[in-house]
Amino acid sequence: MFKNYLLVAFRNLKKNKAFSFINIFGLAIGMAACLLIIQYVTYELSFDSFHANKARIFRVDQDRYNNGKLSTQWTAGAFAVGNGIKVLPEVQDIVKMVGAGDVLASYKDQKMVIHNTYFASDAFFNVFSFPLLSGDPKTALKDPNTVVISQEIADKLFHGTDAVGKSILINNDSPVKVTGVMKQWPENTHMKCDYLVAYSTIYKYTGNDLDTRWRNDGCITYVMLKPGADAKAVEEKFAVITNKAYEQFKADGDGAVYRLTPVQAIHLTPDRMGEMQANTDGKSVYLLLGIAIFVIIIAWINYINLATARGVNRAKEVGVRKTLGSEKKQLITQFMLEAGLLNLMALILAFILIACFLPVFSSISGLHLSFTLFVNSIFWLTVAGMLLVGTVFSGFYPAIVLSSYRPVDVLKGKLSATQGGSILRKGLVVFQFAASIFLLIGSLTVFKQVQFMQKQDLGLRIDQTIVIRPPLAKIDSFYRNIKAFKRESLQLPEVKSVTASTSIPGEPIFWNAGGIKLVGDDDKTAKQYRIIGGDYDFLKAYDLKLLAGRVFGESYRTDTGSLVFTKKGAEQLGFNQPADALGKRVFFWGKNYTVVGVVDNYHQQSLHDAYDAIIFRCIPDVRGDVSVKVSSTNIQRTIQSLQAEWKTYFPGDQFDYFFLDQHFNEQYKADQRFGQVFGIFTLIAILVACLGLFGLVSYTIVQRTKEIGIRKVMGASVNNILQLLYKDFAWLIVIAFAVSIPLAWYAIEKWLESYAFRINIGVFLFIIPFLVVSIIAFVTVSFISIKAALTNPVKSLKTE
Repeated sequence: MFKNYLLVAFRNLKKNKAFSFINIFGLAIGMAACLLIIQYVTYELSFDSFHANKARIFRVDQDRYNNGKLSTQWTAGAFAVGNGIKVLPEVQDIVKMVGAGDVLASYKDQKMVIHNTYFASDAFFNVFSFPLLSGDPKTALKDPNTVVISQEIADKLFHGTDAVGKSILINNDSPVKVTGVMKQWPENTHMKCDYLVAYSTIYKYTGNDLDTRWRNDGCITYVMLKPGADAKAVEEKFAVITNKAYEQFKADGDGAVYRLTPVQAIHLTPDRMGEMQANTDGKSVYLLLGIAIFVIIIAWINYINLATARGVNRAKEVGVRKTLGSEKKQLITQFMLEAGLLNLMALILAFILIACFLPVFSSISGLHLSFTLFVNSIFWLTVAGMLLVGTVFSGFYPAIVLSSYRPVDVLKGKLSATQGGSILRKGLVVFQFAASIFLLIGSLTVFKQVQFMQKQDLGLRIDQTIVIRPPLAKIDSFYRNIKAFKRESLQLPEVKSVTASTSIPGEPIFWNAGGIKLVGDDDKTAKQYRIIGGDYDFLKAYDLKLLAGRVFGESYRTDTGSLVFTKKGAEQLGFNQPADALGKRVFFWGKNYTVVGVVDNYHQQSLHDAYDAIIFRCIPDVRGDVSVKVSSTNIQRTIQSLQAEWKTYFPGDQFDYFFLDQHFNEQYKADQRFGQVFGIFTLIAILVACLGLFGLVSYTIVQRTKEIGIRKVMGASVNNILQLLYKDFAWLIVIAFAVSIPLAWYAIEKWLESYAFRINIGVFLFIIPFLVVSIIAFVTVSFISIKAALTNPVKSLKTE
């Protein structure tokens, strides 16, 4: 019996080649797109899932408040957090991590700059499942001046020899002992570390009381709870401890709230200050998962529409088989088997498409996706589930409809397409095009928002700017050498300005200071600000717009005691008119400073973030990034000349540089990639929907062949017939547009909430997708309809 079912199924596929191709190809595209997105989503959801104790590991995130107002959201809270939370009985262990900055590592004649460096407490390898290739994980980070390095660094410095026990020189000054070599970390972790220094090394510079300070931020704290412990209960108990600790700072308006973020959730939460690397927008990931579901449902709907539309053609087969004794369940089995066979063939084709396009998708998404997908048990469970659900979803309704035909009506030729079936098919077409318009509106919104951010005036000039990372090697006089480097570099005809600063545009300002107020005001008026320390030329080099007063200048020798505020900073100080802030005395970390200028607000980072309240301090001997403004001519020669000067005054350092505009735009890469992925799968959804429309129109025209012939004989023009065939589907698209508008508006409004600076939701965001889908549908319908309208009416009237 099963063999007969298969034989009939194959005969039907062969007999209706066009419809079979549309179904199989449409389903294959939908399945391939769905599986690719599922792999993308699975990868994003897999971050930090490899830790053995993943369910019990949390990061203690800090919300810093100033006079009851949220001022900063840190990953790196107060240093006292670790000792404060460790006393709770639910806490099994803690890990403290502090950024160590870039280091210049040397071993014999080998030198390299290491960027991802952190101090880490000795419980690090007990809490996290990062294996060591060599060294003892229990003691590797126990003693001061000991380090654990990555396999990559060990290979570069030691060329394959055992690194453990050897000493490397840091910044040409401090020797440290290698006590472990880490196996290469997986990509799917929120951490990025190549060099871990024992946390106890910090005490050499700060003293042991550092871990009791509640106002010193910058320490990332992780906790591992005991089995069965409730994270919410720990948060509540810790809140009692922190409230008591901050009682002494209430007069200054300082306060903080600490939250436990599961380690597996960190990657999909919004970025906080001090993240080890940029996170992914969780809403975007789940939105792509929604697209995957849309695409596959649209493909299944195609099958339902075409199977039920062609039901009349198979009515005689059903009538004859019922007359010969076939039961309803046997017919249902036959049609379900056909649906399963078609889904299976589509799945095989989908695998071929995935194999062809996976490298392209990996490049677009920016993820290192590979064919390890095919050895993942979860993937095969997904595939099996997709095949089962697809067979039932796409095959069950057509099977019920086709098996319900009455043989008497069929054999008498009284059977015709029912109104109910027609309404269902039209309803499904509406769903398809509503989904397509919805996705197209979303895709256009993402494109417009990214374009808006990249074209927005930043409030300062970053073009033609080369940034050289600060020198790391210890020298006798940094100030003397950097001054000489500036002097000689400015002699180059292509160099316009040279300046050094603690922060550059495109990166967060990590120097935060609280307790800043006007001299004589109550401590309760104190606020928190972001601080940038720069030399005399910093504000002029970046061409910040001056609203009142002046910028720093070397002719003003007292400027080391002066401050320049941004407009928002001055407003936070209480001055709505920039000129009113001039000459005011400000208390800042135990000293009084004078406000000499106010500059306009500018975008320090991407347009995701609102304007910061920023204070600029004049620090002539600041040791930071060196920004060099150059002309557009002979860029390569200019870089070579700058490198030669750098080697002269900083011979122990590498010349590590980048172009600031490119660096700034790196912030938008995640948005751009999301937009590209969103756009591609939106187009796939539209393509699959149009395939279904193509098949449905083809069948409709076959059913109305005689009608078309009669109308032509009666004098109807090609244009009249085209309008007749198109208007039924045009109304469906109009209905789909009406359905999609409120849903799309709500979705894009929620998505745009994460941007401090965003586009306005205009009517064109809705009209353009509607027109695009209408034109595509019109072309799809016209392709077949014109051919039918041009057919000789004699042939049409001979059709049985």
